[in-house]
Amino acid sequence: MDEATGPVCYEIRVRGLLGDTLLSAFPDLRAQARGSDTVLAGPLADQAALYGLLAQIEALGLELIEVRRTGC
Repeated sequence: MDEATGPVCYEIRVRGLLGDTLLSAFPDLRAQARGSDTVLAGPLADQAALYGLLAQIEALGLELIEVRRTGC
């Protein structure tokens, strides 16, 4: 977490609609279906947390489509 600005929020879009089992791997993020994709959104403490989340997406075999930094 950046002490000056607080946590940074992200939207991470992955291909496909994730079921409950895959969504349980991301308990701190909100999930929303957008078309045929899933968007995971929420604050991450720092860049290391973002890289860890991206590694987890890869390890689960999910196709990453987009990563966007957003306002919280």
